[in-house]
Formats: sequence, structure tokens, C-alpha cells
Amino acid sequence: MNRKSLTINFSLVLITALIFSGFSGCINSAVNSTNNQAINNSSQMNQVKNGNSNPIIVAVSVPPQEEFAERVGGNRIKIICLLPPGADCCEYDPTAGKLTEISKADMYLALGTGLNFETVSLPKISEMNKDMQIINTSNNATLIKGDPHAWVSPKQAMVMVENIYKALAKKDPNHEEYYRRNKDAYLKDIGKLDNNITNVLSNSATRSFMVYPDNWGYFARDYGLNMLAINEDNKDPSPADIQDLVDEAKAKNITTVFVTLEFNPNSAQEMASELGATVAEIDPLAPNYMENMNNASQTIARSMK
Repeated sequence: MNRKSLTINFSLVLITALIFSGFSGCINSAVNSTNNQAINNSSQMNQVKNGNSNPIIVAVSVPPQEEFAERVGGNRIKIICLLPPGADCCEYDPTAGKLTEISKADMYLALGTGLNFETVSLPKISEMNKDMQIINTSNNATLIKGDPHAWVSPKQAMVMVENIYKALAKKDPNHEEYYRRNKDAYLKDIGKLDNNITNVLSNSATRSFMVYPDNWGYFARDYGLNMLAINEDNKDPSPADIQDLVDEAKAKNITTVFVTLEFNPNSAQEMASELGATVAEIDPLAPNYMENMNNASQTIARSMK
């Protein structure tokens, strides 16, 4: 082979190597770009799946509101509750530490029904965080004067859920559709619960039930029942009051006295002994609202057979 042939062959090899090197570099660049895009897409998908990396911090007063807020806000909010588990909502006095914790919220979903610890605490919390929005979730609800327990009626709970949706949609308008879909689905569920309660109570032989304390007034009013409360305004009854209640309960054929977990059951047990009745627990503060209200309504209905 002559020198000219060697030169040509070497040139061909060199050109081929350069072309391959450039092509390989393009492939690597394309692969890296694709990988980076995949990583970015995966990161975005995880953010959607796992929720906002900076969720709206929402404070509520009582545990049932946690479900209201969670079902509407989903993974775009973080919920903190002022009333701790097992506390008496009528006598609770929040600690300074609890108030400080709640003051870090972006929004407070107030009951707006006159619950004492909420009424006393909100001015203090507002002073700690002047930018926190306070929403009256009972706006347009049909309230009973002197009774703060509006949530025990699903009919009033639906009003609260609607107000929670409006507040979140205004706070975070870019995700209004997300909140609306969640709200519509939850209101449909509460509507079914409302119908179920109406149906389960429709066959009751009596329309009266006895409770201690008097925190089921909204439930009684909205479903056409007569609630006999052993106490009124958080005051235990006198002996004369107990005798009057015993006479009325016997006349109405009441065989069960319902008591709330957080209260001393002695008065309820005394009343039950006078009546020859049983004592049963129903909890207006359980966080699993739908399940709890369904169970409570069935328990009350069974007592009125």
C-alpha cells in the first residue's frame, strides 16, 4: 500500500471517529435532557400527589370541624384544633402554649355559635397574628340562642361546609375547582346521612330522649324530637328538678339516659336509677363526624322504640 492510500485511510478513520464522537455527544445530551425532564415531571407529580409543599394552615375549634375542613381542603391544607381530645368544650380554658400554636394558622374556621372558649380565645389569637383570617362558618346557619353545638345537626353542618369552601376558594383561588369538587362530594355524603337519620327516626314510638349535658338541641330540633336535659346552662339539677324530670321521663316512656364522655356521669346515673333506665354514651365531639353521627342517631332511635 502506498503513502497516498495510507493518508486517505487515516483521514477516513479520523473523520469517522469525529462523526461518532459528535453523534454520541448528541445522544448523551438528549438522554440527559430526557432524564432531567423525567425527574422534573416526577417531582411535579409527587407534589400533586402528596399535596402543596406550603399548605394553608387552618385552625378549628372542635374535632368534628377537622373532618369538615379536611374533606374540603384535602391535601392543600394542614389542620390544627384548639380543643384537645377528651376536653370539655363548655369548660375548656386553653393554655398560653396552645394559643401560641393556634396563632400560627393562616385561617381560623370559627364556629361562631357562642362557644365560650372560642369566644374568649379568638381576640387573644388575633392579637398574636393580625394577618390570620377568621371565618364565621355558621354564617346563614339557623342557630339556637344559648346553644353553641350547631354541628350535631347535619343540616347545620352542611352550611358550615359551604362556608369553609368559600373561605378556601377565596384564599387560594387557583385551586377553586379542587375545593369545589371536594365540597360537592362531601355535601352529597352529608345529604345521604341527613336522609338516613330522618328515615331511622321515622319509626320511633316516642319522640323524646334524655341527655346529660344539654348538647343535642340542634339534633332534636332539626329532626322533630323532644330533648329532656338533666342540666341546663351547665348547672346540675336540684332534687326538685330531678323529681320533675323523672315524672316527665316516665310519662314519655324514656328508658335510656344519654351521657357525654367528658362529663361526670353521676347525675345521669342517679336519674337512670330513678327511672329504672340504662345509661348510654353518645359523643358530640368525635372527630369522625359522618360515622359518629350515623351511630349516634341509630342509638337514639333504638332508645325510642
